[in-house]
Amino acid sequence: MAAKNIVYFDLETQRSFGDVGGFSHKAKMGVSVGVTYSTARGTYEIYGENEMEKLGEELVKADLVVGWNHMQFDYPVLQPYVFHTMVEQTINLDMMLELEKIMGHRLKLDSVASASLGTGKTADGLDALRWWQEHKKSGQFEPLRKIAEYCAFDVKVTKCVHEYALEHGLLKYDDKSGRVAEVAVDWK
Repeated sequence: MAAKNIVYFDLETQRSFGDVGGFSHKAKMGVSVGVTYSTARGTYEIYGENEMEKLGEELVKADLVVGWNHMQFDYPVLQPYVFHTMVEQTINLDMMLELEKIMGHRLKLDSVASASLGTGKTADGLDALRWWQEHKKSGQFEPLRKIAEYCAFDVKVTKCVHEYALEHGLLKYDDKSGRVAEVAVDWK
């Protein structure tokens, strides 16, 4: 039997919560770039806004979609673009939500990545929003490339955190007092 196709996934938006009237209006945020890494393909795939249906197809076909808050954030943002009902038609491991069930509060990907892997994120979503505005104003490709690189790095960090959890049966994170703590996970 072929190995399981795990697809790691993240996307960046065109607008902030403030731009669309708050957290309950995620469907209005728009996608600037979506990125996946498929273990079957062994490569990253970058999807522009006009390729969201193709992105949705890849997620639906995956044996497992792994992300960080993708169930409550990325899927609602993606939903207006795709035919599929993403949550119902995909098999998911949302590491943030799973950790929240265990710990009773949410952790940032950066906290887990820096404690577990010794590396954090390269930028933040606000940078990606700024780059999107720059792209819209100038029509230049360069800001879009920056968004794609940032998003691909987040996918890589997500993948590395998941692989660390599979290998060690735990994740490390920075606790509220600034010390590194551990939480056991069983995601095999």
